Amino acid sequence: MLKKIFTPRIIYIAGIILAAALFRLVPHWPNFTPVAAIALFGGACLNKRYLAFLIPLTALFISDLILGFHGMMGWVYTGFIITACIGLLLKKRITPLTVTGASLLSSVIFFLLTNFGAWIASPIYPDSFAGLVECYVAGLAFFHDGSYGISFFMNEILGSLFYNTILFGSLYLVSRRFPALAKV
Repeated sequence: MLKKIFTPRIIYIAGIILAAALFRLVPHWPNFTPVAAIALFGGACLNKRYLAFLIPLTALFISDLILGFHGMMGWVYTGFIITACIGLLLKKRITPLTVTGASLLSSVIFFLLTNFGAWIASPIYPDSFAGLVECYVAGLAFFHDGSYGISFFMNEILGSLFYNTILFGSLYLVSRRFPALAKV
């Protein structure tokens, strides 16, 4: 039973997901992290559905134990789970174009979801559609003074694209050299 779970492919994927999660601990531009990438990668590349959620969520949780938790964690983890679901839909169609599209889609969903959570939780914005729009506009401009990268939202997109290129690209290249890592 354990032999079927701990295949070389799963061990490799789990290892690079954990390594990517550790990159959250090194200095970086705000939101330029591998968070969305590890969810998308896990969903798309782990053969067992429960592992597609368990391994990336565990890696995120371990890094959050070190970084600390905040009031928006429920929204962040919900976005993470949705991104893993997008990865599941991507599973049989992994190409550079589909990974790029899924990266962009997951970044937009994460932005919409977490800013919606900020609107609900913050007394700054009115409880109206106009308040929600104000929150989204503020989210687009957040940290837009240049010292923190391009912007919080663009950092998310660029981070997802960068880390997805690393994760999906490394699996592709390594599986060409070691066929045991290719999909079964």
